[in-house]
Amino acid sequence: MTHTSHSGWPALKPALYLFIFLALLMLWHGPIAQQAHYHDFADQRAGLGIANLHDVLSNLGFALIGLWGLQRSSSQQGLAKAGWMFGFFSLLLTAAGSAWYHLAPDDTRLIWDRIPIALACAGFLSALASQLHGRLKSTWFILPLACWAVLSVGYWVVTQDLRPYLLLQALPLILLPLWQWQLCGRQRPFWLMLAASFCYILAKTAELQDLMLFNALQQYLSGHTLKHLLASLACLFILFASPHETA
Repeated sequence: MTHTSHSGWPALKPALYLFIFLALLMLWHGPIAQQAHYHDFADQRAGLGIANLHDVLSNLGFALIGLWGLQRSSSQQGLAKAGWMFGFFSLLLTAAGSAWYHLAPDDTRLIWDRIPIALACAGFLSALASQLHGRLKSTWFILPLACWAVLSVGYWVVTQDLRPYLLLQALPLILLPLWQWQLCGRQRPFWLMLAASFCYILAKTAELQDLMLFNALQQYLSGHTLKHLLASLACLFILFASPHETA
C-alpha cells in the first residue's frame, strides 16, 4: 500500500490532535522538574586526559551520523531538503554540546546540550511534515519549530519546568513513524522510523537507570553512556529512512 505525499494540511491534522492531547496532558500533570543530582553521573572515570571519558566520547556517533546525513541530504532536490539538512547539522551540534557538557556537567553547560537535541527534533519533524504536506518547503516548518526548540530550553532555565522541552522530544517518537506510514505505508522507511523511536525510548530508559546499568554491566558502560549509543542508533535509523535520491 502506497500513500500519496501530496495531501496538504488535512494529512497533518492527526499531528495537531496529538499535540493538543499531549499539551493538555502536561498541563494537567503540572511542572516537571529536573531530577535532583542530575549531574551526578555513574561513570566519572577520566582517561586520555579527558574527564568523564566514556560520556564524552560516546557522543562521537552523533557527529559521524550528522556528517553522513549532511552528505546524503546534499544531493536532494525536494521540498524537504532543508529540514533533513537542518536535522543532521543539529546532530553535529548535539555531539559538540553534549561532549562539552559532560566535560564538567552543570546547568549552564546543559543549556548547550539540550538546545541542539531540540533543534534536531525540529529538523526531522520539519522534513517529514514538508514531505507529507507536499507543497510547502520544510523551511516553513523549521522556523516555528526551531523557535519552539530554543524557547523550550529558555523556559526551563527561567522556570525549571521541562514540559515544553519534553513535549518537543515526545512528538517525533509518534509522528515520525506515523508520517512515514502516511507517506509510504508499511514499507522499509516506516519500519526504520519505528525502530528509531524504539531505540530512543530505550535510550531514555537507560538514562534513568544510569547507576543500575553501570553496576549490572560490571562498570564497563553506564546507563548514560548507553543512552548516547542507543540515541545514535536511533539517528542512524532516521538517516537510513531519509530520502537519498534526487527528486
